Amino acid sequence: MWKQTISALRLLLLLTVVTGIAYPLAMTGVAQAVFPKQANGSLVYVNDKAVGSILLGQNFTAAKYFHGRPSSAGTDGYDAAGSSGSNLGPTSKKLVDTVNGNIEKIRSENQIAESVSIPSDLVMASASGLDPDTSPEAAYLQVNRIAAERGISENEIRGLVTSHVQVRQFGFLGAERVNVLALNMALDRLK
Repeated sequence: MWKQTISALRLLLLLTVVTGIAYPLAMTGVAQAVFPKQANGSLVYVNDKAVGSILLGQNFTAAKYFHGRPSSAGTDGYDAAGSSGSNLGPTSKKLVDTVNGNIEKIRSENQIAESVSIPSDLVMASASGLDPDTSPEAAYLQVNRIAAERGISENEIRGLVTSHVQVRQFGFLGAERVNVLALNMALDRLK
């Protein structure tokens, strides 16, 4: 019996070293060598200062910036440590009130008539609560506000949005999208 126990402990130690230490270190090394930007969180820097990650949504609220999807992650939203959706169902009064409030906010901020349809990604949070992208339609809807706020022509802002539209992956996966952080950084670079 002792012989089996000692063999089991040796195997436990070996597997712990291989799968718990050696393999994770090897994968970290390979990731750092082959995909260093992604392995370090796909951070975006401006003047050597990290301003965000291209993979995580941020709360842009100033009128001069494009706004992304609302977030339910954490108590104040956009909390990567509390990534989750609201888990509210379609019959939830709280969800209906939140969406209706978001619709009114979008209409008010962007001076949109009642007859104009608002893309759902501007009023409903994603499952993770941290979606960094918005639909091109949602970005185009905000062009008038941003142009007026920055004193730049609508055509120039619209062209900036068009240049940031990312097509479906491999031509058929997902939907066209615009990364809000990248778009806002390009907006700041406009003179």
